[in-house]
Amino acid sequence: MPKIHPSIEDIILADDKRGISMLRQHLGENFCESAASFALAHQGNILILTGFYILSAGSHETDGPPGAIAIGNALATLGNRVTYVTDIHSNSCMSEITQRRANIIEFPIADTATSKTLSGDILKSTKPDLIIAIERCGRTDTDLYLNMRGLNISDYTARLDYLLDTQIPSIGIGDGGNEIGMGNLAKNIPQILSLPDKPCVTTVDHLVISSVSNWGAYGLVTAMSQQTKQNLLPSIADDRSLIEMMVDLGAVDGTSGMSKYCVDNFDLDDNANILQQLHDLLSATS
Repeated sequence: MPKIHPSIEDIILADDKRGISMLRQHLGENFCESAASFALAHQGNILILTGFYILSAGSHETDGPPGAIAIGNALATLGNRVTYVTDIHSNSCMSEITQRRANIIEFPIADTATSKTLSGDILKSTKPDLIIAIERCGRTDTDLYLNMRGLNISDYTARLDYLLDTQIPSIGIGDGGNEIGMGNLAKNIPQILSLPDKPCVTTVDHLVISSVSNWGAYGLVTAMSQQTKQNLLPSIADDRSLIEMMVDLGAVDGTSGMSKYCVDNFDLDDNANILQQLHDLLSATS
């Protein structure tokens, strides 16, 4: 009998500590494959939104930027023009970890009217064919930005949602229910006790969920790799180095708020294990 391999979704939803995998039934069986096909069908100018403020630490977290860069590098390899959008809390770190080679837009933390105007200006100047949001807090139905504990972080969060209030094709990646894109499942999220009562309501065309948002990014890149028949994933060494560099630059673990080489309380070996499984899957199915 041929060996049965785990799916991409099985791998990126492993070790689920938040109950996010309970939402899997509301998405297509191969949601990474669907999102990858969608991304490959909308190549050109790509905006990638990321950066999440951790209130207890007064800094940004290690989840999000590594996944954003993994996606950005994969799409750039395929010939796309990638621009990252973040805010003041993550901008300098994003600049350093991309070695100042990336196009990065710092979106100001501003009121609704100003944010809408700025969004329009960015869309006019970048003319995106696709927008991808990963681990980026999105607004609730009361127009607030809330963290996993339900605390208001609106004063520390740029309103990047308005970039998605358009007909531009979009993909969202999240792991908790309060990220841009989770609006697709806004009715389902409050039914799971471990997830937010007030989820994000911003929707996307395709949603990827995972135990850690970075893992969702790796899952998306794995699916793109399968469809383009080339391994676009970052190496384990490069990804490990990126997370270490982020922490050294001031990023914190999003779950504990501590300055340690962790992502959502998963250490570097845990993270490497997921990435290795995805590399192995590509090798076994190529």
